[in-house]
Amino acid sequence: MAKRLDLKNALQTIKDFYYRNQRIPSLSETAGIFNYSSRNTALYLLNKLVETGYMTRGTKGRLLATPKFHDKTKLLGSISAGFPAPEEEELRQSLSLDEFLIRKPSATYMLEVSGDSMIGAGILPKDFVLVEKGRTPALGDIVIAQVDGEWTMKYYRMENGKAYLQAANAKYPDIYAKEELVIAGVVISCVRNYA
Repeated sequence: MAKRLDLKNALQTIKDFYYRNQRIPSLSETAGIFNYSSRNTALYLLNKLVETGYMTRGTKGRLLATPKFHDKTKLLGSISAGFPAPEEEELRQSLSLDEFLIRKPSATYMLEVSGDSMIGAGILPKDFVLVEKGRTPALGDIVIAQVDGEWTMKYYRMENGKAYLQAANAKYPDIYAKEELVIAGVVISCVRNYA
């Protein structure tokens, strides 16, 4: 190639697309983003990002972001939530929120919360919960469950050997399945955006 590829800037541009669209751009989109006249140049760029470990190819050849693709957030220190404490800002390390919050990426998904039945657990409407499917719930875990065909998020409880669901808001009654209670996953984290 006559012109040297600026992989770092190209990667940042593709990350910007990814965070807006929740996917890697297609070959045609990549050519358009960088004003390439040839799709071969776009293919060369995407292949370089695969070679350097920022992306991988899925089973049908679709490009997927790897953990290396995602930016890490700087961990600057700790903050007192009690009495004010003197501490200067210092860069301790970088932290990927995905790596910090998610232990099993292939078994984890996110849901947006609606309703106020879990406010006592600190889970509010418009929050997002990360859910790990296939995990056996322990008593007291917050679960995503299907009860008699309806979906809900509640505490997993047991009484006299029978499982039931309990809200974290006194205005909601306990839920006992009439026919079937299926646990679809266990809530592992709650995310809230204050912006």
